[in-house]
Amino acid sequence: MLQTISETGKSFSDEVSCVSDLKQLEEVRIKYLSRKGVVANLFEGLKTVPKEIKPQVGKSLNELRNLVQTQFDVLKEKLEAEAQKDKRVIDISIPGREKTIGSRHILTQTLDEIKLIFKGLGFSIFEGPELESDYNNFEALNFPADHPARDMQDTFFVNQNYLLRTHTSPVQIRVMQNQKPPVRAIMPGKVYRNEAISARSYCLFHQVEGLYVDKDVTFAELKGTLVSFARQFYGSDFKYRFRPSYFPFTEPSAEMDITCFLCKGKGCRMCKQSGWLEILGCGMVDPNVFKAVGYDPEEYSGYAFGMGIERIAILKYDIPDIRIYFENDMRFLKQF
Repeated sequence: MLQTISETGKSFSDEVSCVSDLKQLEEVRIKYLSRKGVVANLFEGLKTVPKEIKPQVGKSLNELRNLVQTQFDVLKEKLEAEAQKDKRVIDISIPGREKTIGSRHILTQTLDEIKLIFKGLGFSIFEGPELESDYNNFEALNFPADHPARDMQDTFFVNQNYLLRTHTSPVQIRVMQNQKPPVRAIMPGKVYRNEAISARSYCLFHQVEGLYVDKDVTFAELKGTLVSFARQFYGSDFKYRFRPSYFPFTEPSAEMDITCFLCKGKGCRMCKQSGWLEILGCGMVDPNVFKAVGYDPEEYSGYAFGMGIERIAILKYDIPDIRIYFENDMRFLKQF
């Protein structure tokens, strides 16, 4: 009996090695593993084996069954995979897959256009770190530690002395600390504020700030520069106005409005029926800022301005929700 079991195992291995397709494998399975196959008949013959060798014979039969089943399963899996591979026929009638080619994000396009306009007006471009010191972000810009204006900018503090910058104005401080007047520069970049995310506000956005410092700089020059920018960016068919405002680092301060380019000043949803759209804030640099960077406020004067890129693009392209800038929705991005 033991010799028959050994010969059966060898016979099965020899036959399996010659199998080349699933049909042949099925024939081998029926011969050895079916209810009336060779292995089942051997187990049936276990009844006639003497008691003293029955445990040994039973063990050998179990080993034979496991061996046969394992070899069968391995070969079946291999042949099925090969058969599946053979079915992969290329259908040349199916249209090819369209390649999606990336493009510049609308915020990048808007920022590049703003940069180009101000470079044409004689401004250089400077950038600074997004992780900023409390001194550069607040104190040097006339925000003392206990100043209530700090509450205007909900801040992400990293520790007591460092934070994620809340505006790009700290770059103005860095430029003035390392360059004597005249200074004429814009500072684009990302800024962060701990605000509730909604259709009109986000925790991350982009700004462009500008600075011009020299002798005898006037508010009239500030107005002329900003009107020139607005005409190049929005077109010449608009009216403008400057309204008094407040910023700790400029005095006097103002906000610039232009007539709504959608309703031409008649009033609509975009301008909240007022006919005007606010596009930026500006003002003459406060003397305390000059003192913080070592400029003599008796000798030099200057102006500064700042605008949010998301807001500028929202106004120009009538985008309804600031969150859509950051969702990577191709349906939105392809429009630009």
